[in-house]
Amino acid sequence: MMESFNPWWREPRLIELDEDYHKWKQSKVKWTPRLLQEIDLKPFALHFIYGPRQVGKTTLLKLLVKLLLDRGVNSKAIFYLRCDQLADFKELGEILDRYLEYRRLEGIESSYLLLDEITFPADWWRAIKLRIDLGIFRNDLLIFTGSLSMYAKGEVETFPGRRGSGKDYILHPLSFRDYLRIRDPGLHSEAKPFKQLSPEEVLEKTRQLLPWIDQLNTYFKEYLECGGYPLPIKDHLEKGKITEETINTYLSWIRGDLAKLRRSESIAKRIMRAIIEKQGSIVTWHNLAKEFEVKSHRTVYTYMDLLEKLLLAKVLHFIDPNKGLEIFYKGKKVHLTDPFLYTAISHWCFTEKPKPHQLAEAVVATHLARQWPVGYWKNRREVDVVVNLRHQLIGIEVKYQDRVEGRKASIGKMKHVITLSKTSYHADPPVAPISAFLACLEV
Repeated sequence: MMESFNPWWREPRLIELDEDYHKWKQSKVKWTPRLLQEIDLKPFALHFIYGPRQVGKTTLLKLLVKLLLDRGVNSKAIFYLRCDQLADFKELGEILDRYLEYRRLEGIESSYLLLDEITFPADWWRAIKLRIDLGIFRNDLLIFTGSLSMYAKGEVETFPGRRGSGKDYILHPLSFRDYLRIRDPGLHSEAKPFKQLSPEEVLEKTRQLLPWIDQLNTYFKEYLECGGYPLPIKDHLEKGKITEETINTYLSWIRGDLAKLRRSESIAKRIMRAIIEKQGSIVTWHNLAKEFEVKSHRTVYTYMDLLEKLLLAKVLHFIDPNKGLEIFYKGKKVHLTDPFLYTAISHWCFTEKPKPHQLAEAVVATHLARQWPVGYWKNRREVDVVVNLRHQLIGIEVKYQDRVEGRKASIGKMKHVITLSKTSYHADPPVAPISAFLACLEV
């Protein structure tokens, strides 16, 4: 079993025959996750890579194997294991011990242990925790991947003080900027990433992209359909549409995670239908419970919290503009985290997918939320997204239409509001095309 998962043990060049790496290399549509260059590879460390299923975590690990081999690492010091066929922590521990004995015979003192879908074996953490406590992994680098279900269940919290320099990494679906990188590398290189998100920087860098705004808008329209998950992107670019098979693949992992967490699929569907049908509106848990026939507002809260931990939804709270603090008792805005999820889940819940202008707001909010705390503000007027940049607040209004006028605003710590349009551009007050803005947003 170990040898079949690690063909490079026989000869490093056999990584080329690994099924996952081979599929990636042969694919007409492929990309290298930026996370590959961000992971700290110094031992001792226990890293967790979270992410939804089918987002590319396995491919990331195989690309990491290739990177290590290219750097001259002993091929037998790289141990990869798929854990989705293992029953429990005992079986996991037995396989780990077999590899540890193998490397001892090979004279290897330090290894890279890459365990994929670690959440499948029951009580998996017991096998790892014991061996860390015994000092067996003191010279090793451990990288585990899994869905957010292990975070939702609190399994990662069983390793206090046992992770060395380990970090948590999240592998998100491709952002619009990442999508642009594979769709049009030349245009991607023209889009310079933001560093501070100040109105001056936003205006300067989006202005440089105005000659390509029609092309950018075409790509953004595509992105609103296929989102950033690998399979829908391949479907769209190779077949011109997202297939039923792809939709069912993603719905299966959502249902699987709900089952693993012992949550009601029926209630989850009602909550997700509520998110779609109330897209862009300010809601309360009490009103959602009443309108969508959920037992109580506490149940709505519990499922919304779960959907956030599974990276399926993002809840925006009202921001006090004077203090920059979230006000939890006020209404909320809720977005799904990727445009494709609206396609798949609306299909599952038998409801209509939101309009493009509603999806555009969701994309902006969830993209920004990958890097900064975000919320919203409303008094007589509404600011769709409020970004907390530590020392100041930046307001973002999304008006996905051609003719747009910006507005000057100074609301507490929110000194500026940037309006995002479909094609309009103005310096004062600041208005910029949404596609150009997202093309420069590296998240």
